[in-house]
Amino acid sequence: MMPFMSSNGREFTPAVLFRNPHLMTIVPRFWPRGGLLAEVPTESRLFTTEPPTQLLGFCHWQPIRTACQTLVLVHGLEGSSESHYMHGIAAKAYRAGFNVIRMNQRTCGGTEHLSPTLYNTGLSQDYRAIVHELAHVDGLNRIWFVGYSMGGNLILKAAGEAGSSETALAGAIAVCPNIDPPKCVEALEQPRNWIYHRHFLVELKARLRRKTALFPGKWDLKDLDSTVSMSQFDHRYTAPDGGYASGADYYSRAGACLVVDAITVPTLIITAQDDPFIPYSMFTVPQIQRNSRIRVIAPRYGGHCGFLQWPSNGEDSFWAENRIMDFLQERK
Repeated sequence: MMPFMSSNGREFTPAVLFRNPHLMTIVPRFWPRGGLLAEVPTESRLFTTEPPTQLLGFCHWQPIRTACQTLVLVHGLEGSSESHYMHGIAAKAYRAGFNVIRMNQRTCGGTEHLSPTLYNTGLSQDYRAIVHELAHVDGLNRIWFVGYSMGGNLILKAAGEAGSSETALAGAIAVCPNIDPPKCVEALEQPRNWIYHRHFLVELKARLRRKTALFPGKWDLKDLDSTVSMSQFDHRYTAPDGGYASGADYYSRAGACLVVDAITVPTLIITAQDDPFIPYSMFTVPQIQRNSRIRVIAPRYGGHCGFLQWPSNGEDSFWAENRIMDFLQERK
């Protein structure tokens, strides 16, 4: 395992100001990136992962799609197919000759009506179903998972569960994945992370209210206003909705850490040692270190899915996206 150096030797060295992990986490969300996919052909598609649940994807196909490798992109908690990093990596990959599919997780990106359930970090079966459909319906035989944060956990979990059974799965790439949910939620609920904790909780509550309007009587909201932490929300709503006995049961069963040792495809994990709520210690465990298929790049700085650098040597500001492309191009 190589913890510090990128695949082409380009280390991540941010400006001094952005060595603050909170600035590094927040600023990229507001970095101007308009029009990245303006000239790229786009086709919307619904994937039925389990009746009656459907996931909405936006497909960017090459002229002869079966001749090209395909990226299935999965966003993080309270993100969507429109998140800036989804557009960023999609634009880079499409121009490099890949098919790209920007997925929305269940209920995300305005798709609350497409699934009677909430979404959670254990729903890896959705992405195994998508790969199966792309392989057996579309005839695609080199499919890559790329996931950010919660999406990173989902795709690593899917890859571990698939093992070598899905021959169309070429590999997996995860940026700052929450592979050990109990540790991540504990870190998220620390006072220093109140801004992220509050953001996620407010957004999740609003989403649950929208879902309740669409599916009346399915969830009892009497305790929603008194829910003041992510762990309470997951215990009261996410866990029972997902078929778990409790919040603790959900956290203990949903992490990719349980199956990373079973991953058999080339896998890249990019994380930062200063990520505010994805503890770096999760990536130093034997299950990852002893799996020769997994490569970890973990610079000292980077925040949570930030990795903003000054443009140089022909690269733009988004270091992690460029390292993803290096990894893919090495295996094209």
